[in-house]
Amino acid sequence: MLFIRMLRRVGQSPACGCWTPVLPVRFLGISPRQIPADANFHSASFSDTDHPRVLITGGLGQLGVGLANLLRKRFGKDNVILSDIRKPPDHVFHSGLHNILDVAAEHNLRLFVPSTIGAFGPTSPRNPTPDLCIQRPRTIYGVSKVHAELMGEYYHYRYGLDFRCLRYPGIISADSQPGGGTTDYAVQIFHDAAKHGKFECNLEARTRLPMMYIDDCLRATLEVMEAPAESLSMRTYNVSAMSFTPEELAQEVLKHVPEFQITYNVDAVRQAIADSWPMKFDDSNARKDWGWKHDFDLPELVTTMLNFHGSETRVAQAN
Repeated sequence: MLFIRMLRRVGQSPACGCWTPVLPVRFLGISPRQIPADANFHSASFSDTDHPRVLITGGLGQLGVGLANLLRKRFGKDNVILSDIRKPPDHVFHSGLHNILDVAAEHNLRLFVPSTIGAFGPTSPRNPTPDLCIQRPRTIYGVSKVHAELMGEYYHYRYGLDFRCLRYPGIISADSQPGGGTTDYAVQIFHDAAKHGKFECNLEARTRLPMMYIDDCLRATLEVMEAPAESLSMRTYNVSAMSFTPEELAQEVLKHVPEFQITYNVDAVRQAIADSWPMKFDDSNARKDWGWKHDFDLPELVTTMLNFHGSETRVAQAN
C-alpha cells in the first residue's frame, strides 16, 4: 500500500534554517494518545524555499514511481525517498498502517494515503457517487482502503494528524503495463490497437466507469498535499476527470485507427466488480475546496496514448 509522508521542518533555528532530525521508522517519544489536546499538527503550505522531505513507501507501482519523479523535480532529488517491500511477513503486512499513523502523529508529519474507486460497493450510489455515502465494498482491496480512510480521519479528529486522502478512479498511463485489474482494459486497448489493430474486452460494452490520465492523477496528488489545511473541509476526497464505456472508448480510438476492431469476451468476476463500482465520481468538493481541475478529457487521452504507443511500435519495427 502506498503511503506518502511530508517530513516537515521542526525545531528550526531562524538563524541557520537547520533541520531537526526526524526518524519516521521507530517511536522516539510519547504515544500520540498522550499528546496534549492543544497541540497543533496542522501544516502550513510549502513555500518555494521551504521544501519538505518526502518518504514514499510501497512506491514501486504505477503511482509511486511517477509521483516520485514529479516530486523530485519540485522539491529536489535529495528530498524525496522512494522505497518498497515486495514480500513483507504477515505481521508487518497486517499492522503497517497503524504504525505509520502513530509515527506520523507523534512526529508532526503530513500523511497522504491514496484510496480508490474500489472503496465503494453495490449499495453505494453509483451515478454520481458523492464523497460521503454508504461504503460496503465486496473485495478485500476495497475493505482495506475504507479501513485506511476511516483510521486516518480518526487520527485527524482525535490527535490532530494532518491526514489527506484521495479516491482515484481508474488510472490510465502510457508507460506502464496493465496489471489485470478491472479498469485495466482502458490501458490494454491502446497496446493492442497500436500493435494489432484489434482488442478483446473483458467488460460489457456499456460498462461505465470513471477514469483519469496519470498526469492528472499526479497533479491532483501534489495539489492536495500542498493545499492549506484551512481550505480542506474533509480529509478524503473523490477526484475524477472523465467517465466512459468500452464502447465509447473504442469509438474514439476508431477516429485515429480506422481499421480498429473491438470484440467482447466478458469476464464474469471483473464484470461483477465493475457493476458494483461508481459509474461517475462527484468530485465537486475537491474542485471547490482546493481548486481541482482536470486537463485530460477522452479525446485528449486517446490522442496522447495512441501517439505514445504508435511511436513505440514504430521504433520496435525499425529495430
